[in-house]
Amino acid sequence: MTKTDASLQAAVPSVDRILNLPATAALIDAHGRKAVTKEVRQVLAQLRQKIAENGGDALADAADDVLIGKVSSVLERAAQPSLKAVFNLTGTVIHTNLGRSQLPQEAIDAMVAVAGGPANLEFDVAAGKRGDRDSHLEDLLCGLTGAEAATVVNNNAAAVLLVLNALALRKEVPVSRGELIEIGGAFRMPDIMSRAGCKLVEIGTTNRTHLKDYAGALHAKTALLMKVHTSNYVVQGFTKIVPEKEIAALAHENDLPFVVDLGSGTLVDLSAFGLPYERTPTDTIRDGADVVTFSGDKLLGGPQAGIIVGRKDLIDKIKKNPMKRAMRLDKVTIAALAAVLRLYNNPDTLVAKVPTLRHLARSSADIEDLAGRLVAPMSAVFEGVAEVSVVACQSQIGSGSLPIERLNSAAVAITPNASRKGGGTLLKKIAAGFRALPIPVIGRIQDGALLMDVRCLDEEAGFVSQLTKLKF
Repeated sequence: MTKTDASLQAAVPSVDRILNLPATAALIDAHGRKAVTKEVRQVLAQLRQKIAENGGDALADAADDVLIGKVSSVLERAAQPSLKAVFNLTGTVIHTNLGRSQLPQEAIDAMVAVAGGPANLEFDVAAGKRGDRDSHLEDLLCGLTGAEAATVVNNNAAAVLLVLNALALRKEVPVSRGELIEIGGAFRMPDIMSRAGCKLVEIGTTNRTHLKDYAGALHAKTALLMKVHTSNYVVQGFTKIVPEKEIAALAHENDLPFVVDLGSGTLVDLSAFGLPYERTPTDTIRDGADVVTFSGDKLLGGPQAGIIVGRKDLIDKIKKNPMKRAMRLDKVTIAALAAVLRLYNNPDTLVAKVPTLRHLARSSADIEDLAGRLVAPMSAVFEGVAEVSVVACQSQIGSGSLPIERLNSAAVAITPNASRKGGGTLLKKIAAGFRALPIPVIGRIQDGALLMDVRCLDEEAGFVSQLTKLKF
């Protein structure tokens, strides 16, 4: 190192001097001395490297306010939660990557009420002794489904795993080949069955399975018969599936339980809201199912949960399984789910109160009106860069629910001006700019435009207010 280099490096302040500046005191109060010290050292090391590469030109970055600004910026970014609210304008209503169902306000209020202190999670207040956390949900679930008993775990995959481990350990379970589903994240039904400790017996073919296939698979090692709802795909054409009522009758003739995994699960007839019909747990139990599993955070519109309803003797056995403890719900989730279930006791207000159902049932006219109101403020942002217009599009339900059904919707389309080169690159930059907003906006690029499907947009004012911060 030359004398000149050494003198330049000597201009870099010490860690202690920066830590003792008045401006640093506020950072230490907010983030702690350890975190601030770490970032000060990092910023000073970067400054030394910059001086070594650029000489005296880098000394402008040695000013106290510049150094403190860099330290503050890093600490502020680190303090921001990685999990944050976003605007879901993808057109997928129940979006797994964006948290699935949006909770009703009643559920949020119930969560807050128990989150901040002790709650009677496993305490019977009236009797003054230990209670059962399922008691906060069981009566509600039985009343809504017609089941004799119920229990709840942390998601539907866990529900299936627990049921099979409790009722079919080291035994065989026949399942139609056409129902060997794979859900998100390469999570496959055969793998779940293997981990549950039972043996899968594949019957029928991908497109056609008959009652005789189930009957032919029965022998002394058969634990139960199982039907899996193909919620994330549909086999069409030359097909044959066996109705639940017939499988139930065969199972009961052979003193076996009949288990149905409904997957998505809804507690009401969706056709009442102008949506496609989907079988409910009530339908399935009425047709002879002994145990039914379904999700809490899909069509039900609640928090993540795996719900198990059915015959009391079987539910009791499932609840006694040691794995149940590893899968149980916490007090906050129980409070949220109970609040959502109570809303189902008044079907007339469901669409108004359950956001998932409201978004699914939202009228095309309402969506088009909202999209139209957004054109002016968005056009002001993209003046001279892109055209903003309203286009017809189709939303999807998502998360494996009613996979082939599409809902007529409307989107705000951002299309780069034809005179601009690199339209595809510009679209990616605009999409990245929307994702970088304080409340990230997630849309989709399609047919040369960035589409913002507004079916799920509730906070119009909040969306518009941050447009001025958009950078691309």
